Amino acid sequence: MASLRERHPEAEFRWLGGHRGIEKQIVPPEGHRLDRLWLRSLRPVDLSPSTVTDPLRLGASFPQALSIVARWRPSALFTTGGYVAIPVLAAAAALRVPSVVWEGNVIAGRSVRATARLARAVAVSFAETCAGLPVAAGRCLVTGTPIRSFGYIDRASARVRLDIPAGLPCLLVFGGSQAVRRLNRAVDEALPRLVESVSVVHLTGEAAYAEALRRRQSLPAERRDRYRPFPFLRREMADALVAADLLVGRAGSSTLAEASAVALPMVVVPYPHAAAHQAANARRLAEAGAARIVADEDFGTDALLDAAALLADDGALGRMRHALRQFARPGAAAAVAELALSLAQRSALPSQATIERIARAPA
Repeated sequence: MASLRERHPEAEFRWLGGHRGIEKQIVPPEGHRLDRLWLRSLRPVDLSPSTVTDPLRLGASFPQALSIVARWRPSALFTTGGYVAIPVLAAAAALRVPSVVWEGNVIAGRSVRATARLARAVAVSFAETCAGLPVAAGRCLVTGTPIRSFGYIDRASARVRLDIPAGLPCLLVFGGSQAVRRLNRAVDEALPRLVESVSVVHLTGEAAYAEALRRRQSLPAERRDRYRPFPFLRREMADALVAADLLVGRAGSSTLAEASAVALPMVVVPYPHAAAHQAANARRLAEAGAARIVADEDFGTDALLDAAALLADDGALGRMRHALRQFARPGAAAAVAELALSLAQRSALPSQATIERIARAPA
């Protein structure tokens, strides 16, 4: 939205989401109208009563989405896929509202594969994704993953804001929203040895934060300031990425894109479920020399200590940074905005060369 607003400050945005998502907590405070379908934004992966009720909600959401889109009559529609996108894209196609779908994983999700042909354009983070989608040539474009801008952040100032000790390399451990307990356990067990030579910024999640504070207090007094646990970071996450020298975490599309944008070397532990999307994402970076992979089942105290040992290998870190700069698309948000604007203005889609130029430019 920020990229679109920069070019069209008068543009109006509306959000169509579902139940059981976080849209209700995020969208209205940002000043955008939110309508929600009966469909749920998130679905459980195990068998439950929802296994029966979700298809019913999906069916009921088609006419609901049709009514909302007909009432709004947007110039263009943008979606990141997911379950809610199915009735929304169908409604847009029925009403001849041009739409663009963004897919951030190498292996496209089921909903994107099922609905891609309904969209006027598909934006992807990885070129390989296009081969698995039923879209015509020229309609699938590699934009990268839209991320925040980092150009305004100074590394030294970021470290001061996060109270990271000067003179020590910084390890950032970030589990994301998926199965963070394995990473937390490794930090708990390895922490006394880690803080001998590095500082650690650790995003624990709410449930583990109190235990992390207790763990911090158990450290020798002279080393406690080397461990900075946080339950989560919002805007401060940009500071953490710029301040760190190495990231250990999951392999979600946004995490990989933001680390690439700031040339932050990574040891990634792909989330093993969700159709192995993260493993495929991680392999793409590892093949480019931009990251190292540790399988989820192999990650523990020793693996974390081995990862932290990279902080003493300037040559390896330098090669990873170089590879990350080749991989990065810091202007991805502007590239996606270009696609959306071309649809809204009913003009021809930009070429891949144009999108690549925009995506590669600094945000």
